Parts: sequence; structure tokens; C-alpha cells
Amino acid sequence: MATFQYKAVDKDGKLARGDINATNEVDLELRLKHMGLDLITFRQINKSSSALGRSNITRRDLITFCLDMEQISRAGIPLLEGLRDLRDSIENPRFKEVITSLLEDMEGGKLLSQALATHSAVFSHVFVSLVKAGEQTGRLTEVFENLAATLKWQDELIGQAQRLMLYPILVLVIIIGVVIVLLVGLVPQVVSLLKNMGLELPLQTRVLIFLSNSIVHYWPLLVVVPIGLAVIFFIAVRQSERARYLWDYVKLHVPITGEIMQKIILARFANFFALMYQSGITILDAIKTSEEIVVNRVIVNSLQRAGQQIGSGESLTEAFRNLGVFPPLVLRMLRVGETTGALDTALLNISYFYNRDVREAVDKGLKLLGPLTTVILASVLLSVMVATLLPVYDILGKLKY
Repeated sequence: MATFQYKAVDKDGKLARGDINATNEVDLELRLKHMGLDLITFRQINKSSSALGRSNITRRDLITFCLDMEQISRAGIPLLEGLRDLRDSIENPRFKEVITSLLEDMEGGKLLSQALATHSAVFSHVFVSLVKAGEQTGRLTEVFENLAATLKWQDELIGQAQRLMLYPILVLVIIIGVVIVLLVGLVPQVVSLLKNMGLELPLQTRVLIFLSNSIVHYWPLLVVVPIGLAVIFFIAVRQSERARYLWDYVKLHVPITGEIMQKIILARFANFFALMYQSGITILDAIKTSEEIVVNRVIVNSLQRAGQQIGSGESLTEAFRNLGVFPPLVLRMLRVGETTGALDTALLNISYFYNRDVREAVDKGLKLLGPLTTVILASVLLSVMVATLLPVYDILGKLKY
């Protein structure tokens, strides 16, 4: 299927431009007709170049789609009619193209979930599985409502995680920049003065001089080596399963951020697991699908072991207890849910528990990282200043007036 760049007009005479996949010119015209557009001109382009000009489908687009689909389903509007109206109101040309494709597939006899599955780059496996479960159980309205809420929560969670990681990285860059400026600009001038005076330099000053000379004379090596090590690291993580596992393990055990990262992963798992179970997906299928959600291979291996234990006859509570990653309160809620037959309520409580815990952990981490990074920056600057100025103070102390 080729990619065409087109110029067309809508029913109001407004110009519309974009890219769309089509078999030939006739197919292109038909697809644009479905979008309410009349073709004016077109040209075939390479997929690589079209990808550069395409609008991305964001999480916000998916949230809006879920909210609209919830209203369509709740109002009893037939899905095909609702999707047509939705397609006409979407501004993102890339997403409009996807909705058009969904309509064509459904008009050809496919279910909504089957049509969604053909766009795996837009709709995740979890998304498709939940819609499929909603179709089978007749709870499509609830599924889209829960999906919208979950995607909103996920968007907030990603924002919190980015804030948590961005601050220390920014401070670290500032610290490195300040130290380099001091070592390259200030230290050589002070060292030149001290050498001319023939003074014996203390250990910390000699160390500082060594670092300054290393940066001044060997800076190409100091730039190339870290970049080379970073490239080797990324290649190893991409190609070696063991390296990926070790990196994921390290991320979960880094002080402060590691614990918060683990809570974020478990919060995401609990949220989607509760949503899948509530939508009628079996526990084993929900766990298997959750392996694609958590991303971290350490947690994925734990979930695989839990699935094997449940398949062998263990209860959900015992299987999760054996993982060693869930706190006692979560296990207690699971046990009560299994005992009373209200496992869906227990899972929703766990989801709420982790959502609250993650917010508190991120807020606490941000509050702790602020003073901590300030102390580190002050300590580094103080060390440089002491090593630089200590000999000068010694000279001043020996002067006789």
C-alpha cells in the first residue's frame, strides 16, 4: 500500500492537506470521500518522508476518543454512526485517517476490537483486550469510561515521574558545569600564583591541580570515553537479555528513585489488572497481558512466576505473596477479596492504595531531592574553594605586619 500526500476540500470548501495510505488513485478518492473530502491534487511519497510530516497521536487524543466512545455507547448510538460523527470532528489528520480505517473495517464486517487490533501502534494490546471483553460482556460503556480514567491517571503519573527524574538530572548538569568552569578558569590562575611563590601545597590542592590539568590536557579523551561507554551500554541493553534484566534491576534499587519507580510500576499494574478483571478478563489472561504493561523485566519475571503458580492451583494471594514485591496490606486486601468473593472490589482498593502511595512517594521524593541536591552542590563548591584558597590563607597568616 502506497502513501499519498493530498490536497482536498471539505463540504464547506475549506482546504485540507495530509498524508494517507491507499492502494491507488481510486482507493485514495474513496478513502477521502469517507472522510468527507473531495480530492484536488495528490502525489505519492516515501513512507519515511511522510512520517516526518505526520501528526502524532498523543495520549490526549486517546483520552478524548475514549470519552467520546463512552458517550456514543451510553446514548445508544450505533457505533458506525457515532464513529462517522467522531471522524468529522477530529482535527488530528493522522487520527482521522485511523478512524476512517476503523470505519472501513467495521463496514466490512469486523468488530470494533478487531478493527482496533489492526492499529497496534495506536491502540495497545491491553486497550484492544479490554474493548473485546466489553463487547463480549455488554459493558462497552464502562470499559471506555474506565479506559479514559486510566489513561488520564497514566498521563498524570508519567508527568510526576518526569518531574522526579528531571530535577536531579538538571542539578547534576549544573554541578558538572560549575566544577568544569572552576577547574578550567579559576584553578590554573591560582595555581600559577602559588607556584611562583614557591609554597608547599596541601593534598587537597594537589588533587585539584591534577583534576584541572586532566581536564585541560585530556578533555577530548574525557568526552569520547563517556560517550563510548554510553554507546556500548545502550547496545548491550538493546541486544542482551541479561543486560536488560540487570539494568531494570538497578533501576528498582537506586536510592530514593528506585523505590518510587517500583511503586509506579506496581501502581500501573494494579490499575490495569483491576480494570481487566472488572471487564470480565480471567485472572491468568489479565496477568499475561499485564506483562506488557509493567515493562520492567524484573517485575515481568515475577508476574510470569505468579501466573505459573496460579495455573498450578495456587490462590492469587499466595502467588503474589511469593513474589516478595507486594506489601502486607495489599496481600491482606487480596485475601479478603478472595474469601468474600469480592475480588474486583479488592483489586480496585489496591489500585487506589497504590495511586495514593505513588503520589505521596513522588511528592516526598521531590521534597527530599531539593535539599539533597542543594547540599551536594554546596559541598562540591566548598571543596573546590577550600582547596583553592587554603594556601592563600596560609600565606596571609604568615605575613607579619
